[in-house]
Amino acid sequence: MVETLLGPTFRYTLPPLPITFPTSNRILLSSPMSSFPIPSSPNRTHPRCYSNPNLPQSQPALLVFSGGTAFNGVVEDLKSFTTRVAHVLPVSDDGGSTAEIVRVLGGPAVGDIRSRCLRLSDQSTAEALAVRNLLGHRLSLDALQAKSEWYSIVEGDHVLWEGVSKPYRETIRAFLVYFQNQILCRSEGAFCFSNGSIGNFFFAGARIFFQSLDAAIFLFSRVSDIPPESLVLPVISTNDRLTLGCELLDGTIIRGQNEISHPSSGTMVPIKKESFSAPALPSKIKRVFYMSSEGKNLLHEVFPSPNAAVLEQLYNVDCIVYGMGSLFTSICPSLVLLGIGEIISSRSCLKPSTMHVLQTVLSVILIEYCWVLMLNGTHDRETNGFSASCFVTAITDALNRTYGESCNRLQNIPSKYINTLLVPRNSTVSVDVECLAAQGIFDVIVVDSILDPKVGIIYDPKSLIRALADLIERYMKAQVNCLIDTR
Repeated sequence: MVETLLGPTFRYTLPPLPITFPTSNRILLSSPMSSFPIPSSPNRTHPRCYSNPNLPQSQPALLVFSGGTAFNGVVEDLKSFTTRVAHVLPVSDDGGSTAEIVRVLGGPAVGDIRSRCLRLSDQSTAEALAVRNLLGHRLSLDALQAKSEWYSIVEGDHVLWEGVSKPYRETIRAFLVYFQNQILCRSEGAFCFSNGSIGNFFFAGARIFFQSLDAAIFLFSRVSDIPPESLVLPVISTNDRLTLGCELLDGTIIRGQNEISHPSSGTMVPIKKESFSAPALPSKIKRVFYMSSEGKNLLHEVFPSPNAAVLEQLYNVDCIVYGMGSLFTSICPSLVLLGIGEIISSRSCLKPSTMHVLQTVLSVILIEYCWVLMLNGTHDRETNGFSASCFVTAITDALNRTYGESCNRLQNIPSKYINTLLVPRNSTVSVDVECLAAQGIFDVIVVDSILDPKVGIIYDPKSLIRALADLIERYMKAQVNCLIDTR
């Protein structure tokens, strides 16, 4: 019966090309691994990057909180400024083909991570483009056509394999076959391949094989040749399924990221993320939190630990960016975890004039860092009616865990977390300067924008990165002058 629904069982042995996995915050294997095939990059080197602005040709270190859609549009231009970026992404997406993978195989959602890895991948050679096209491919919306195309890819005779060399082909195909075997073993009914992402299938196969999300990211990074100083970090490193929930101001509880942001009828039709594509929420969102995915009490709140690599990066970066996108389902899920708000607020976030006075009077060295909020250009279902200060309040409440358990709450003011706002020109989100000033935020920078016919006002990518680069340069020069003045 299974073969009738899903096709024949594929058996494939992983080809033995040696590689040694490093022990680092990028990959934590649950058990020692034998040799595994990962093709090496052909004579590519990357510049060494240092956070110290006194060093020549230094690149600033950034950490970006974002989701898997809106910020993707500026990743290419960001790479031209600095590749020393830690991209922190949530693992609670439960829509599209990700939902089908989680339904059958469990585990965290990898769609946002896969999307960012693809954006960071190499495009300098014909083979790099071929690998990127393969892993970025989506199957047909028609279920029968999608299944037929999937078998063609797994069997290795699909046109997408053209231009992919044997080492890459064997490596990628091995995990696609492994994924196929897993869904045959675990699925009680037919797996729906409709609109399925080949990259998601590859990711899921690797994660299950290694029993490690970090190992799967490391493999994907090597296969797609992401610059080694660019990190893609799940905010929670886990092999378990995570479910996001939200509480509205009227007390309503909504379960599932997709239901909060872009509710659908349960079909595999691609989600339209325009603000007008979903009905308004009955009340504004009060908070987001994580919910139990198992057991009888599915409304039970759980408290997963943040990825240790994310906490380490927060201590060391020159700039923290809260990216544009879905505020409550893409940004806040990374901020509500224990430790995130504590680390950000522990680092100096003072304005230059205040810093100068304190240095002169008290002879204290205070280094100012750059905490940036990239404001959205349009409203969506989650932020309907919000002004700029409302975005700041939501981020502050998430980092302070204002509406969580009292023992875990912080009481930091907004300027402990944000000191600069970047705003797209002609944004439909009102910038209430007086309210921002009351929050301690005085630096508001308007950036050129473009009109996207699908989502409305968005940042012009080059203008955004140029503004960000100028801002970071200003802060890093202030750090150097601070150190010079105190000598």
